[in-house]
Amino acid sequence: MNLNNIQPASGSTHNSKRIGRGQGSGKGGTSTKGHKGQKARAGYSEKIGFEGGQMPLQRRLPKFGFKNVNRKEYRAINLDSIQNLVDTKGISGEITKDVLVANGLASKNDLIKILGRGDLKANVSISANKFTKSAEEAITKAGGKAITL
Repeated sequence: MNLNNIQPASGSTHNSKRIGRGQGSGKGGTSTKGHKGQKARAGYSEKIGFEGGQMPLQRRLPKFGFKNVNRKEYRAINLDSIQNLVDTKGISGEITKDVLVANGLASKNDLIKILGRGDLKANVSISANKFTKSAEEAITKAGGKAITL
């Protein structure tokens, strides 16, 4: 078998309709569009969600809520994850965003917020965009620093 003799499986392909090529083709006259009406006209395209003039579903359903366009999304990292990182990877001293990205706890474009779940035993200084009060207290209690970027 070569690239020059590959063929599709038998029955998998069909000849396309040759529309509007005269009466002898069987598809002449109205060109399979029926008689008159909006869909028979040139340039017709149906809008997404159009329901024949009936009120579309997306307009019938009630709307609620509010999406704040200025919302900032933070990647939440708990203290127990940081303690686990210290225990397994042997990281000590300073934990920066680069360290968290390198160990898969955040991605490079994330804003990082440290949360206070779990307990931190390691004496490390952590730099992040935000800290909860409980996380900041736990870090200082363990002898480390919470550095806000």
